[in-house]
Order: sequence, then C-alpha cells, then structure tokens
Amino acid sequence: MKAGFVYMMASGKNGTIYIGSTSNLPKRVYEHRNGLVEGFTKENGCKLLVWFEAYDDLQEARRRELQMKEWKRTWKIRLIEESNLDWNDLYPTLF
Repeated sequence: MKAGFVYMMASGKNGTIYIGSTSNLPKRVYEHRNGLVEGFTKENGCKLLVWFEAYDDLQEARRRELQMKEWKRTWKIRLIEESNLDWNDLYPTLF
C-alpha cells in the first residue's frame, strides 16, 4: 500500500482552485509552482499550496479527490479557511 495526499492549489486568496492527489506532494507541488505541468494549474496560475490532507492509501486519497471535485466552491473555501484563513502558501511547511 502506497501513501497519498489530496491537495488544493490556488491562484490567490479566493482565486481559482485546483484539487489533485499524488503520492509525492513536494514533487507535485514543485511541478505546479514552476509551470512544469501542462493544463489547468498552469493556465490559471494556481501556484499556491493552500490545503492538503495525508492518507495511508493512495487509492483512498484519489477517492477523496474525486468526491471533493463534486463539491460546491463554498465548501472548498470553508475547508481551506478552517486551517489556512489567509490562504498562505503551505509549500515551505513541507520541508
């Protein structure tokens, strides 16, 4: 069983939000921050890691990601602000 993470990247406070899952959070966030991933995050400037959650099982993290992608925007914002009111970039806290 491989551990995993669900995470949210944002373009800024109350900006565009992207939800993803990965087994290597620091590497994946680095890729988003530096525009190495083509697609939504690069096109919308989602470079700030504003929320993440760890799981013992990557498949469980992927299920949570798919569930959260169906959420209303207000629910996502509420989840971010429960632990990160100012939408600070959490990337430095990973090290």
